Amino acid sequence: MNTEKDYFAHETAVIDDGCSIGKGTKIWHFSHIMKDSVIGKNCNIGQNVVVSPQVILGNNCKIQNNVSVYTGVICEDDVFMGPSMVFTNVINPRSAVNRKSEYMKTYVKKGATFGANCTIVCGITIGEYAFIGAGAVVTKDVKPYALVVGNPGRQLGWMSEFGQRLHFGENNRAVCPESGEEYVLENDFVRKL
Repeated sequence: MNTEKDYFAHETAVIDDGCSIGKGTKIWHFSHIMKDSVIGKNCNIGQNVVVSPQVILGNNCKIQNNVSVYTGVICEDDVFMGPSMVFTNVINPRSAVNRKSEYMKTYVKKGATFGANCTIVCGITIGEYAFIGAGAVVTKDVKPYALVVGNPGRQLGWMSEFGQRLHFGENNRAVCPESGEEYVLENDFVRKL
């Protein structure tokens, strides 16, 4: 728990006791940061966001307006969560059945992006720099650098660390048109050279 307030929280934000918020983080209007959550440095949490107990967010995560990050979600650094996207934490919820002991973990690796209004079903891993398109419903693991769209989510291609579409040639190599960085596709996995 922070002893000094070295982050910004709008006066309408609710910050529960027992959470940890890193230096330089900004929390905007009507957001709720619940107990025992951990938020890294230099994060930006938009308005009307809920970060539930025991959620872990790395450094430099960006959460746009109206996002729900429920217990069980663990994000590494540099994750982008678009407006109104949502994580789940129970695979078979019922109002009359208490399943808090069944919360499933969802792991989000460094640099992943979630488009507006996408839904991430619990118990999966989203790979490094994966890119989930707007409105997608993701129900299974996503490979690093994969572009996933639709309902149900399906892989459409690959993305660079700069968020540009990668096009692999005969030699299974691609160059990011923005950064000039080179990538290789081997055994249906992408890695940066």
